[in-house]
Amino acid sequence: MTEFRIGIDLGGTKTEVILLNGDSQELFRTRIPTVRNDYAATLRDIAGLVQQAEAAAGQAHLPVGIGIPGTISRKTGCVKNANATWLNGKPFQQDLSGHLQRPVQMTNDANCLAVSEAVDGAGRGYDLVFAGILGTGCGAGLVYRGIPLVGPNGVAGEWGHNPLPWTAAPELEVRTCYCGKRGCQETFLSGTGLCLSYRLASNRELQGHEIVALARARDALAAQVLDSYIDQLARGLAAIVNVIDPDVIVLGGGASNIDEIYNRIPERLSRYVFGGECDTPVKRALHGDSSGVRGAAWLNPLHNPG
Repeated sequence: MTEFRIGIDLGGTKTEVILLNGDSQELFRTRIPTVRNDYAATLRDIAGLVQQAEAAAGQAHLPVGIGIPGTISRKTGCVKNANATWLNGKPFQQDLSGHLQRPVQMTNDANCLAVSEAVDGAGRGYDLVFAGILGTGCGAGLVYRGIPLVGPNGVAGEWGHNPLPWTAAPELEVRTCYCGKRGCQETFLSGTGLCLSYRLASNRELQGHEIVALARARDALAAQVLDSYIDQLARGLAAIVNVIDPDVIVLGGGASNIDEIYNRIPERLSRYVFGGECDTPVKRALHGDSSGVRGAAWLNPLHNPG
């Protein structure tokens, strides 16, 4: 019987499923909008996506891995730290396993991105890979020689809920975060954070791609907001380099598609990294927004994709 496995990426705006064969070749993929603030509907939607993937495979009860925008507490078995706040405090892994009537592997979505990119993406060939997500939220994962580093608290590599380095206190105070603190990097560096920066500067609501388009059209305010965003990103990444000095930084999520990041970040990093120089390459995720769902499928070790 052919080996198949299913990966699910539960994101802030979309939920995606992928079907891989034993050689990690994609056979089926689709996505739906993420239902928000409805735990029961989240379970139903994921079950529906699994059914679609199994129909494409012609087999039932396939192994399922899922990346979530949070982590599972060792103490309670419940979700914590999720910006999909309706998952927090819920035994999501247990409930989903019951819903699907099989064991389900589950981890942080940034860990899935990091594994995917480290194995055969932009981080391939590097020992220590830091993979950051610049999406609805701002997560990150660490992989050393293909193995994700999770830590006893499930937060290894997480940078989104530290204050943005080298930032004036008034700038931190105006940015409240869902976690209950102020000035978290997520409120600056996520795609949502970019939109917030523009709103604070203009009192207008625009989407991230609209801000970037205005900046490229030489709108002065949008260009200033975008340049500030890249400088803020450089500060956040410099703090990572100063602590763990990864071999490569890989960026995923919607905001990672801003081309200006890769043109300007190298010089900006050197301003903030201790010693005044930085040779760390910063790369866009090779597999784009499919990296997370591919990494989720690999949570079930049927086959070593390396």
